[in-house]
Amino acid sequence: MSVTTAIVHERRQLTGLAYRLLGSLSDAEDVVQEAFARWYALSASQREAIESPGAWLTTVAARLCLDLLGSARVRRERYVGEWLPEPVPEDPLADPADRVALAESVTIAFLVVLDAMTPAERVAFVLHDVFGYPFAEVAAVLDRSAPACRQLASAARRRVRVVREPAPARAGVVRAFKAAWEAKDIDGLIGLLDPEATLTADGGGLAAAVLRPVEGRERIAGYAVGLAARVSAMTLAERTVNGRPGLVASQDGVVVAVIAFDIAGDSIRRVWAVRNPEKLRRWQAAAA
Repeated sequence: MSVTTAIVHERRQLTGLAYRLLGSLSDAEDVVQEAFARWYALSASQREAIESPGAWLTTVAARLCLDLLGSARVRRERYVGEWLPEPVPEDPLADPADRVALAESVTIAFLVVLDAMTPAERVAFVLHDVFGYPFAEVAAVLDRSAPACRQLASAARRRVRVVREPAPARAGVVRAFKAAWEAKDIDGLIGLLDPEATLTADGGGLAAAVLRPVEGRERIAGYAVGLAARVSAMTLAERTVNGRPGLVASQDGVVVAVIAFDIAGDSIRRVWAVRNPEKLRRWQAAAA
C-alpha cells in the first residue's frame, strides 16, 4: 500500500477521533482537512522521513482539537441556551465494526460527559481508552509526562464508567414514548420517564427551545404535550441517533429536531433535543 493510499485510509479514523473530542462533526471535518493540508505542505523528503504517517496525522489532529477545545469554552459563554453535541445519523455504508464502535463511544450521553471534562482529560481519555494509543504518545500530544496523562485518563474514566456500560438498544421504550407523545398522553409519558428525568434542548438562538433543562417527569410530560398541541403538522420518525434508538421530528418535510435518550431499564433518564438547524443539516440531507 502506498503512503498516499494509507493516508486516505486514515481519514475515517481521524474524523471519528476529532468528533469524539469536539462533539461537532462539522468541526471534526475541518480539523481533518487542516491536518491533511499540513501533511501535504511538507516536502516529499519530509513526508518520507515520517515513519508512521497515521500517527503523525493523529498527533496533529489531536493538537488542533486541543486548541479548539480551549477556545470552545469562551464561545460557549456566548451560546444561547444549552449546548449539546451535534447528533449524527447512521451511515448505511459504514463497516459493521465501525457501527459497534459508534454505539459504544459516540452516544449523546457519552459525548455530554466528555464535554464536562477539561480539554486535557478529554484528549488523554479518548486517545488512550477509545483509540488505544499508549500514554507515551498521548504525552507527546499534551506535552506532559506519561504518568500525568495516565492520571488524566483515570479521572476521566471515573466520569464515564456509567455511560460506557453496555446497554441493550431499548427501541421499544422510544417507540412507546413516540406513541404517547403523538397521542398527547401525559400519563403515558409520565409512566415512561424516571422520576428525576431531565430534558435538555439546544436551539442555539436559531430555533425556539427552552433555555434551561426541564427537570422531573411531570414537567417533561407537560412540556412535551404542550409542544405537540402548539406545533401543527409535526411528524415523528424512529431513527438511530449516535448508535442508539432516537426520534427525528419534521415539519412540512423539514427536520426540526433530533431527539436522543438515555434509558435505564424501562425508564428514560435523560432526553436531549437538538433544535439548532446548523446541527441538523446532515439529517435534512439524509431525509431528502
